Amino acid sequence: MQSTQRKEGAAQILFAFAAAVSILAVALICVFLFANGIPAMAQIGLPEFLLGTTWKPGSGLYGIFPMIIGSIYVTAGAIIVGVPVGILTAIFLSRFAHRRIAAILQPGVELLAGIPSVVYGFFGLMIIVPFIRSNMPGRGLSLLAASIILGIMILPTIVTVAKSALDAVPKSYYEGALALGATHERAVFSILVPAAFSGIMAAVVLGIGRAIGETMAVVMVAGNQPVIPGSIFDGVRTMTANIVLEMGYAADLHRGALIATGVVLFVFIMLTSLLLGALKKRGEAR
Repeated sequence: MQSTQRKEGAAQILFAFAAAVSILAVALICVFLFANGIPAMAQIGLPEFLLGTTWKPGSGLYGIFPMIIGSIYVTAGAIIVGVPVGILTAIFLSRFAHRRIAAILQPGVELLAGIPSVVYGFFGLMIIVPFIRSNMPGRGLSLLAASIILGIMILPTIVTVAKSALDAVPKSYYEGALALGATHERAVFSILVPAAFSGIMAAVVLGIGRAIGETMAVVMVAGNQPVIPGSIFDGVRTMTANIVLEMGYAADLHRGALIATGVVLFVFIMLTSLLLGALKKRGEAR
């Protein structure tokens, strides 16, 4: 009995330590970002920094509005490409696919999660960008190419989490719907999918977080032009791309402005998560 209690106590201490380390890591990141980013924002001027449309560090101009718009556009494009495909794939694997088909598709989806982002970027640079250049306006390095690549990259996260949510719905829900005369398709889309709404929204949130934070693949296919794109065929630069492209040689106020860009990105991700969390709670209430 005492041995069991000791093991349980040791496990509690271990889990509490792991949780504390996680919280401490997040706290340290926040302190670093805000301690180095806020002074730069104050020196540049918050309106000029957030709403300025010109990014020329050599001339003392640090407007990141084009990068904010670029991040929003690219993330929205990734959502349009990846979320419907990911959710429908999860539904298919969970409720429609034959076991043999699921046994082939599931490892394939998991394999997508293990591919490095630079490989996705190389694929986009060699396949997607030339295709857009040959068949559509522009040079190929564009908002459209970045959205397609990110839409593909967020698929594993959305499919895996959404499928787990669907699998966790009690079988009695499905069986009860069939007993009331519903078809298989209606039982799935009218009963099981709403029952798994919370988990599906969690999958969407994680996918959006992956899209917002992705850097290397976007750098390789987006064109990296610090201007507001006029169409999906124009080049675009995201906040993450702006940081990675210039941090290697930045100094003084330039470096502070890049860290301040990270602060804006952090706040942007936090607000997105809070918004989607509120939508999830509203859907659960309904």
